[in-house]
Amino acid sequence: MASDPQSRYAAELKERRAGIASREARRRALGYWRLAAALCAAVSIYFALVPRSITILWTALPAVAFVWLAVFDERLLRELERRRRAATFYERGLARLEGRWAGAGDAGERYVDPAHPYAQDLDLFGKGSLFELLCTARTHVGEDTLARWLLEPAEPATVRARNQAVEELRPRVDLRESLAIAAEEARTGVDPVSLGAWGETPSLLSRGRGTAWLLSTLGIAGLAGFFVFDAAQMGFFTLPAAAAAGLRDFFLLTLLVNGTYLYRMRHKVGAAVAAVDEAAHELKLLSETLVALERENFRSPLLADLRESLNTHGDPPSRRMARLDRIMQYLDSRDHLLIRVAEPFALWTTHLAFAVERWREESGSGVRRWLKATGDMEALCSLASHAFENPADPFPEFDESGPVLEAEGIAHPLIPESRAVRNDATLGDPLRVLVVSGSNMSGKSTLLRTLGVNAVLAQAGAPVRAHRLRMSRLAVGASIRVTDSLQGGVSRFYAEILRLRQILEQTGGALPVLFLVDEFLNGTNSHDRRIGAEALVRGLVNRGAIGLITTHDLALAHIAETMGESARNVHFEDRIEDGQIHFDYVLRAGVVRKSNAIELMRSVGLEI
Repeated sequence: MASDPQSRYAAELKERRAGIASREARRRALGYWRLAAALCAAVSIYFALVPRSITILWTALPAVAFVWLAVFDERLLRELERRRRAATFYERGLARLEGRWAGAGDAGERYVDPAHPYAQDLDLFGKGSLFELLCTARTHVGEDTLARWLLEPAEPATVRARNQAVEELRPRVDLRESLAIAAEEARTGVDPVSLGAWGETPSLLSRGRGTAWLLSTLGIAGLAGFFVFDAAQMGFFTLPAAAAAGLRDFFLLTLLVNGTYLYRMRHKVGAAVAAVDEAAHELKLLSETLVALERENFRSPLLADLRESLNTHGDPPSRRMARLDRIMQYLDSRDHLLIRVAEPFALWTTHLAFAVERWREESGSGVRRWLKATGDMEALCSLASHAFENPADPFPEFDESGPVLEAEGIAHPLIPESRAVRNDATLGDPLRVLVVSGSNMSGKSTLLRTLGVNAVLAQAGAPVRAHRLRMSRLAVGASIRVTDSLQGGVSRFYAEILRLRQILEQTGGALPVLFLVDEFLNGTNSHDRRIGAEALVRGLVNRGAIGLITTHDLALAHIAETMGESARNVHFEDRIEDGQIHFDYVLRAGVVRKSNAIELMRSVGLEI
């Protein structure tokens, strides 16, 4: 099998498509055989009933053949669907490698929090976001886990453990495929928080199961007696008057007793059913995901611990989840008309409520642990897919001292390698601030996002888009995509200073802050801007922060000149040729010495 990602995916996709074509051909052939079996059955019926030349029993042969072919066709259809999902898995992998992935995956917009210090500024969620690029999870618990890792920097020891797990999972394309093709649902509706909490809640129906079985047995017997009584009344057969009266009275008695029992139990049964209805939905995907994990053995400590957390006495978690899924399917059937009619006699919902509570007593305490293992494994597999598809991306080196961020050949992971321009950037003692100047569109904001996104990837446990990245654990605070709000009556400048206050407040936390501020105080006059910007930068540095600020206002370049070794000016350049602006996106030392604004205005026809 080819070792590079694109060749591996292309070869696997070709094989899956060949399997799909083969199975579709077999299904077409089966269709003809089923038609032939149906015709044979029709001919047998004709000769058995019209000329009476054969016995009607001959129709059993084509009927059996038809049923067998239908069962085989159903099994073939399930296999075909799994092959199609596998083909989709490799198609999406090729789309990521070829830069065609934006808009095709889960954008994770539900995780957007405007108050988060960097999520919106660094494009973590939304169409074409980092989450959409990374996420291959199919359960909500896996998606939630990956989102949490991107939003919360982990301890270096945790990051290293994830790095080892990702490195072990990197070549395991087969495992990631098996997770991708599990079950038919696109994504499970399981809410991990509510399902975990439900599993740990004490049972609502700890007693009375035997009584329910006794009453349902009597109820079914009473219902059967009613049908016998009714058939006798219609003249199908004759019953002694005493027997008929006894059957009628027995029916009425069971109806009264069962009705009274249902009335007394209605609150407990209703609460038990409502609780599981709210917590557990579409568990088949979760069950099949657990099956895939239970088959594996791992070497890295984190993966071995996750696998160990699935070990239980008796049935494995996958079978237990499958059993709860079957109970939920039976509960969904309680709205059927026949079930509603039979409910007072069979106590269908009551029995299922007892089954749910018995399941919770036996398995509920392990639910949260199983969900966590599933979520962590799916998040690790997402990072492993990214690592496999980008084999040149290294894991970061963590410095325990800090604060420090030392990047060599760093680029943005959302920009295709063919268009990415790599740069170097270093922050730490004594250099704490880079003041980045340059014209609009020259690459200033992209540099901030590049450093921020790679810091997020590093502290989530993923490889980074750089030749080398050494960093300490950092709390990222960004002011890049700050806008005004008409509904909230907030101007852009006011929104920006609120974000700057948030970044300053972050410096009071346990971690040093990496601040990334684009177009510092762009919404005020140049005098106030110079004074405010310098004061804020000094305040951040004095509080132990490191970071970058960008500006196209050359007046702010003096900040670096007044702060000695703790600040430095860098810039991006551009040139205009034949009315077209050209950028090379290469970071250079010093302050930019020219502006393109006048030339740009002239290039679009404005008379200057």
